Amino acid sequence: MALSKNKKRFIAGATCPKCNELDSIALTLENAVETLRCVSCGYTQSQTPKQATSATRQFEQIIGVFDPNEN
Repeated sequence: MALSKNKKRFIAGATCPKCNELDSIALTLENAVETLRCVSCGYTQSQTPKQATSATRQFEQIIGVFDPNEN
């Protein structure tokens, strides 16, 4: 399934590793490749789903998911 370019999603509290600017990192997904981009200095970092899965801790589990629409 080929994905087209989505809107930028900003990562709250994230700091750019290059310029150390807070709240300047945006995440985009294009053709199943996640790209982080700093809107302040232009720093970019990309990863495929396989790279993201291998970076997940072995015993990491989700405790719960917050759904604001749930009553």
